Amino acid sequence: MSLKSPFLNRVREEMRMRGYSIRTEKTYLYWIKAFINFHHKRHPETMGTAEVTQFLTFLANQRNVAINTQKIALNALAYLYQKHLQHELGDLRFFHATKQRHLPTVLSPLEISSILNQLEGRNRLIIELLYGSGLRISECLRLRIQDVDIERATLTVRDGKGRKDRQTVLSHKCAERLNVYIDKAIKIQQHDNHRGIGPSLPNALERKYPNAFRQTGWMFIFPSKTTSINPYTGTLCRHHLHQSVIRKSLGHATRRIQINKRVTCHTFRHSFATHLLQAGRDIRSVQELLSHSDVSTTQIYTHVLGQHFAGTTSPLDTL
Repeated sequence: MSLKSPFLNRVREEMRMRGYSIRTEKTYLYWIKAFINFHHKRHPETMGTAEVTQFLTFLANQRNVAINTQKIALNALAYLYQKHLQHELGDLRFFHATKQRHLPTVLSPLEISSILNQLEGRNRLIIELLYGSGLRISECLRLRIQDVDIERATLTVRDGKGRKDRQTVLSHKCAERLNVYIDKAIKIQQHDNHRGIGPSLPNALERKYPNAFRQTGWMFIFPSKTTSINPYTGTLCRHHLHQSVIRKSLGHATRRIQINKRVTCHTFRHSFATHLLQAGRDIRSVQELLSHSDVSTTQIYTHVLGQHFAGTTSPLDTL
């Protein structure tokens, strides 16, 4: 079944009506299409609990996917049946993927400094924000001018993972340079406004306040160089910078210093949490800054530090 099919188009339209992000939309449609193809393109209305169970078990046994991948597929199919088709799936007795526990990669302060020294300008500032505020790359690039409070040294992350808002710290080292990029963003917005366009906005907001794109607060701090069509409204607008730009820049930086670790944008968020705990910060405070729903998620960083051993030392050291 093609993504051009009337059925998948209806699923997409309903997700947009419900306010799901483009990223979630693409992910859910991918797994719904995979489910349909697995069952030889049978229509979902002719299938149900048994077929969903069969597909999820196939992902674990034949595809050997990680548990989080299986959970994403389950969420997509739960949305399809329970929200779109209004059909309760009931008890799914599928084979669960093996839970994989990987310790996050964490950089030392010296390694972070070495990487930052290979970057400059906007790209350096973005990586500094990831480390200095514990942001995900998507959260950083979605920052709008109204989300920055220089005086209180805080950033507001809106509609983060789990569709939650939160506040986090803003490093004083980033604050001054952020003002420079805010000024640049305002000039871009003013130029766009003369052409009758502005930053991409949440769909409902654009309908309710047609002139909101002219308000400075809604401008992205790190806007894209080019304009594009908003997939929700079909209007011309300017979105934020694409993640691939930063990933490519970070890749070049890590190759130049030949660091022996796999470094991604998310590594700086891991390092933010680990270094805060290392400095003696309360784990509940770190949990709130990261917006983890459960403190057990935050506790993974105590394993990186070795704090879960409660001060136990190796018996070899006592000889």
